[in-house]
Amino acid sequence: MKARVHVMLKDGVLDPQGAAVKHALGALGFDGVEGVRQGKVIELDLAEGATEEQVGAMCEKLLANTVIESYRIEML
Repeated sequence: MKARVHVMLKDGVLDPQGAAVKHALGALGFDGVEGVRQGKVIELDLAEGATEEQVGAMCEKLLANTVIESYRIEML
């Protein structure tokens, strides 16, 4: 069983990596990019029977800084 966790900065939190990517895209000639938000994807290989609630607990305790980040879980 697998789970995929998408972690992103919450709206309103400054994203310096996203700003750097936006600037670099413009410097490379890619016009029309009005904003970039950068995040991370974490893939977990889980034992059979693992639940989304368990993965949520992992996110709350370690995988995401819930003060400034939000997360979305996909059970695969």
